[in-house]
Amino acid sequence: MSLRLGDEAPNFKAQTTIGEIDFHDYIKDSWVVFFSHPSDYTPVCTTELGRTAKLKSEFDKRGVKAIALSVDNVNDHLNWIKDINETQQTEVNFPVIADEGHHISELYDMIHPNASVTATVRSVFIIGPDKKIKLTLTYPASTGRNFDEILRVIDSLQLTADYQVATPADWKHGEDVIVVPAIKTEDIPAKFPKGFKEIKPYLRTTPQPNL
Repeated sequence: MSLRLGDEAPNFKAQTTIGEIDFHDYIKDSWVVFFSHPSDYTPVCTTELGRTAKLKSEFDKRGVKAIALSVDNVNDHLNWIKDINETQQTEVNFPVIADEGHHISELYDMIHPNASVTATVRSVFIIGPDKKIKLTLTYPASTGRNFDEILRVIDSLQLTADYQVATPADWKHGEDVIVVPAIKTEDIPAKFPKGFKEIKPYLRTTPQPNL
């Protein structure tokens, strides 16, 4: 059974480049970006881990931890990280899980039966402080992940977790948001004092409330 949005992220213990971790203990009260790779020394993934390291300050200000997984062993990971640091001009600053037996990959349905045993280990999970899965993305091996989109989604998830709003297509931090239909129009001013615009009775927008 594949994992769905709202499911609790399965817990596991694993060896990583920073030692053994318990996944739920690692999450604690943070948001987490958990992303997987087919194997070490793959070119697209080399750029992705480098990009993640460079975004540490962006993740930090959102209260987000990054953690990666690859199906090779810790020693291979550590040697690969040297290449990542060299070629991407950064320092990998998050753990990489060793999943040689594919146990975690299978637990998270990262390996699909219609491909090779590693070709589709290219998933992203965004997990909230409540340990629930908030978003999943699966990429083909040929397409590098868009980390600007991952940050955008985190901004939306964190905003909509705290306020009764939704974010429209292509929304970016700082732009107007949609008031959820559950709020009656006459109740909007009390909840959103910055004002609102009624485009249709079911489509009401308001400035981003946490700015």
